Amino acid sequence: MSDPTIGSMPLGNEQDIVMSRQQVRRLAQQLKFSLVDQTKMVTAASELSRNTVVYGGGGEMRWEVVSLGPRQGLRLAFADQGPGIPDLDLALTDGWTSGGGLGMGLSGSRRLVDEFDIRTAPGEGTCVTITRWK
Repeated sequence: MSDPTIGSMPLGNEQDIVMSRQQVRRLAQQLKFSLVDQTKMVTAASELSRNTVVYGGGGEMRWEVVSLGPRQGLRLAFADQGPGIPDLDLALTDGWTSGGGLGMGLSGSRRLVDEFDIRTAPGEGTCVTITRWK
């Protein structure tokens, strides 16, 4: 029997992005996040899933229900083996975009969550990890 508090799913196309949003909403509901916090996590997951597919050439989303004392949270990691982000400071600037988007993906996602970590190197891919606490 698989552990429902930890898992992963592929991110390779538009359908996978939709599935990732649905999975994050299910997990946030199971944790009894408020509707506002559910929406923040689903929005951040949608942006980061899209980045993984569009800019990273696909990858995966991993999830884990985490605890810190009595608090529970949801940690998501979006990993790809794409080209990496050459200028991370620039990529985290509001309004900057390397494509045709609004430039809110990384910086917007960072504002929606309690913890945000990004590891990237040119030619080595990117991993963005986010956590929201209840």
